[in-house]
Amino acid sequence: MKTAKDKTAMVGPTPERKVLGHRPWHLGLTPHEVLITEFEWSVIRFQQAFERYILQIAHIAGLGELSYAELVLLHVIGFADGPITLGLLARQLNADNVTNIQYGLRKLVGYQLVGKSRGAKGNVHSYHITDHGRACVEQYAHFRRQGLIGQTNAIRAIDQRLADSAQLIGMLTGVYDEAMRISATFGSPP
Repeated sequence: MKTAKDKTAMVGPTPERKVLGHRPWHLGLTPHEVLITEFEWSVIRFQQAFERYILQIAHIAGLGELSYAELVLLHVIGFADGPITLGLLARQLNADNVTNIQYGLRKLVGYQLVGKSRGAKGNVHSYHITDHGRACVEQYAHFRRQGLIGQTNAIRAIDQRLADSAQLIGMLTGVYDEAMRISATFGSPP
């Protein structure tokens, strides 16, 4: 049977000093780990606020029956240059669970926000935004401009900060995806 001391030896010693004002804990043993963890928690908090915001604006715009995932899907289809396939949607969203995307697409088609057409080969379907869907996302964009854009314009150097943040998050998406692939070779604890 492993003791607590043996478990500590497996993951390394826990420093007794505070790291960047934090007490030592499993996700923050070094200053770099603390900063990564602070970033991750801020992303989680941002995602929660973003989801609440999207649902609120959607409700005002007449899309209140849709879930967060369905709204994101609708916007991706809406900014596509033309019909888009399930595979392209999954790649655009960096999603690996196509079953959830298919479910969302069925709902969007049912609400007549999105249309579905069969491709030339017959077994591949494409999705496009309908006129009704376009009107709804335009209404959403109107309310977004009224509330969000005015708020963000008040932040100093916001455009450059947003560009830098988007680039950083894009690069970190690749790092996290690669770290996930590498972790597949890790063994389970004994």
